[in-house]
Amino acid sequence: MTDAAVGAAARLERLFEGRRLTPTQRRIAHCLVRQAADVPYLSSVELARVAGVSQPSVTRFAAALGFDGYPALRDHLRAVAPTGHGFDERPTNPYQRAVQAEIDNLRHLASLLTDPEPVERAGRLLAASRPLPVLGLRASAAQARGFAYFAAKVHPDVRLLDEGGSLLADRVDAARRAGASALLCFALPRHPRELLDTLAHARGVGLTVVTVADGTFAPVAAHSDLLLPAAVGTDLVFDTAGAPQLLGQVLLETMCDALPDAQARLEDFDLRAAARGLFVE
Repeated sequence: MTDAAVGAAARLERLFEGRRLTPTQRRIAHCLVRQAADVPYLSSVELARVAGVSQPSVTRFAAALGFDGYPALRDHLRAVAPTGHGFDERPTNPYQRAVQAEIDNLRHLASLLTDPEPVERAGRLLAASRPLPVLGLRASAAQARGFAYFAAKVHPDVRLLDEGGSLLADRVDAARRAGASALLCFALPRHPRELLDTLAHARGVGLTVVTVADGTFAPVAAHSDLLLPAAVGTDLVFDTAGAPQLLGQVLLETMCDALPDAQARLEDFDLRAAARGLFVE
């Protein structure tokens, strides 16, 4: 994806902000963002095939965005898309296409990070929360566990919430009573209803919710105080999460920047690990 295409994708995301889209419509929106340079040259039938939905769904999607029909939406897309959609430059192998889509997602993330203020503000919120609950259920559990593993090296009290059930709200309450001020959530598709209930509960007890989600139009947006978007890849049977994982690492970096003793904690861990022979050199 060229820099112009990345900019077009960012402008398209703003088109969806604040919209209550159905899961099918969110799928179409993801397709538009991922292939911002190509989609404006497709018919509604072709877009439906690329997005894996029906042609009437594309028509309803255009209406949901306030356009008279798909032709009006396509005219708008052409106005914000870069010239030269470059079909011939894209890979034809389905595995290559999946990798290219992931690269495009990372380029889009890089474009969003042009303004570092949101992710830096998130880092400060997470650093100040003692304890820091980190939530991720089902498909998002891996991202939550990875973040919590590294965060525990620099943050004095990280609490991983990666299992659902009736105890989940209790664990949120316990973190709040212990002094937590913020909660970090990883919310990748498909979004469990239980996750939305938990985020609503967390905000209800006074926690500031920071969410890494697959887009600003994700269902969790309404339950988040600060949403950081990172698109997932949908070209394989199961979604790929290169961009959300990298955004999690960026969040770790900004959190470390906000923790004055982060470096000292890392050095102490390295000394203890060496004394125990923990790692193979």
